[in-house]
Amino acid sequence: MSNMPALDEKSIQRLTPGTRAVLHFDGHPKAPAGFALRVYPTGRKAWVLRYHAEGKARLITLERGWPAWPVEKARREAQRLKLAFDSGIDPLGERQRIRAERKAEEAEREAVAHQTLGRLLTAYCDALSTAGKQSAHQVRLMVTRHISGSPLWTKPAADFNARDAVTLLHPLVSAGKRRQAAKLRAALRAAFHRAAGSHTNASAPEAFRALGVELDPLAALATIDGANKVRDRALSIDELRAYWKRLHSLPEPDGAMLRFHLLTGAQRLEQLARATADDVIDGVLILRDGKGRRSEPRRHPVPLLPEAATELERMHGGEFGPYVFTANRGESGAAYAVIQHRVRAVAAEMVEAGEAVSTFTPGDLRRTVETRLAAAGVGQDIRAHLQSHGLGGIQQRHYVRHDFSDEVRAALETLRSLLTAAPATVTPIKRARKS
Repeated sequence: MSNMPALDEKSIQRLTPGTRAVLHFDGHPKAPAGFALRVYPTGRKAWVLRYHAEGKARLITLERGWPAWPVEKARREAQRLKLAFDSGIDPLGERQRIRAERKAEEAEREAVAHQTLGRLLTAYCDALSTAGKQSAHQVRLMVTRHISGSPLWTKPAADFNARDAVTLLHPLVSAGKRRQAAKLRAALRAAFHRAAGSHTNASAPEAFRALGVELDPLAALATIDGANKVRDRALSIDELRAYWKRLHSLPEPDGAMLRFHLLTGAQRLEQLARATADDVIDGVLILRDGKGRRSEPRRHPVPLLPEAATELERMHGGEFGPYVFTANRGESGAAYAVIQHRVRAVAAEMVEAGEAVSTFTPGDLRRTVETRLAAAGVGQDIRAHLQSHGLGGIQQRHYVRHDFSDEVRAALETLRSLLTAAPATVTPIKRARKS
């Protein structure tokens, strides 16, 4: 060091950058060995300390360079680092360890920021869409409306608990929207169930595993009292025939739509709305039942009686567009709200005319078809295949391979006979007077 000039402020100012970085060691008596100023081609000047640790030469850059740290201050900092090294502490290794810890902490914070309830529910809605579930759109709308604006949206999914769920559900219950609260509860439970189960399910989307949810926090979440009010409205045979008669006085395509709906067994409107011209094969309408946890929609064939085929042509007005069940000649499928509105209008007229004791819905018509066919002696298995329900048991899924097409067609013929048979002379139904 004695052969090297001591660095001072004036000599440092005279140092000019070259084409590569150059080390200028400090020959001052108080400077530790290896202390130098590194001058970069850009003109930047950094204080460094060269030393050996674990048999390797190392170079550590001090926290501040020149002129932020004058030479005297940099020299003192280099001395402190050299003392730390002589005590068995590797300054560079310690600094690298601290940086690594900070980087790991930052990565963890960033990961947690992405492992939120919002990310979980988004992944759940995406999974429903990918699986082609008919509920995907409605679930996404419900989540957006009732959860996305809540502070809980950004809470880590792994920290979400049943109390948080109650916080989200309580406003709906208080507003009397118990059915909506029950649907939101079901979506939350299903999302967490999938996330918790993803760690043992290789076919589960990686988005669920990345959320860090190990256990289902909502497994014991209580049900919503009063949410599932089971309707029991089923039209009498006379009400059903009066409804069928009124459908023939409706303008097209309304009349044809509702008659087709009834002649096919009052199928679920969502499934009818998705059916296209390609789904009508050899006089059979192929619907897709995507209810439940099945990964692929179940194929549900519905034979078309001649009368149903005629109503199909009337519905389209001679122009067969891509969609089967339609209010605009096949441009799109008829939405549930459209059919519900039409049915309610007919029902109100029937009540007013004394032809029905109360109004009814498309769901009530579906229940009516099953009830009237049961009264006509049509077996439970055949009714189940006609309306595609109750077919998820082990026996039906694994053992019964009969397609029931003939029996279902016969059931529809029975329904047609019930609709068109001449009614007996009936006294108009009188509504009870309000006291």
